[in-house]
Amino acid sequence: MNAGELSGEPQFAADLLFTDGLPDMDDEVGYGGAVAARAAGITYRQLDYWARTELVEPTVRGAKGSGSKRLYGFRDILVLKLVKRLLDTGISLQQIRTAVDQLRAAGIRDLAGTTLMSDGASVYLCTSNDEVIDLVSRGQGVFGIAVGKVLREVESTLVDFDAQVPETVDELSARRAARTA
Repeated sequence: MNAGELSGEPQFAADLLFTDGLPDMDDEVGYGGAVAARAAGITYRQLDYWARTELVEPTVRGAKGSGSKRLYGFRDILVLKLVKRLLDTGISLQQIRTAVDQLRAAGIRDLAGTTLMSDGASVYLCTSNDEVIDLVSRGQGVFGIAVGKVLREVESTLVDFDAQVPETVDELSARRAARTA
């Protein structure tokens, strides 16, 4: 696959996105919104907006009404941090949304060996050094984000945070039950 703008037909199976190169994580374990935001380096307000607009939704447990608590998985936090990095480089949220959607549609076989490149307007997916060199030599690549490096940053940051297992009763119901007891 040559380096190219993230568009067109999917190159890989969609179910492979964010699987290879990641630590084995229990799908039933998640991190609360405050922890996810802190680990990704974003504000809680950004996290909430991105969840409500379906840019990055929590996969462990979504919000189900007032008082319920979203739980984000490792992969969710990785995507949050990648979105933050792209925003920091000046890519528009609309372009990032397109890139995230296309990444999900295309899938990735080896996330740790992937680099996201951008010329400031478009985002390119490079899965080999040759693709990175090709982009840079054509003068298109202005910056790159080594996904594997971001993956390790998220992993080391989350070591210090406590993961949570979703409860069958939401937080608000638990508080009400505690008050009546």
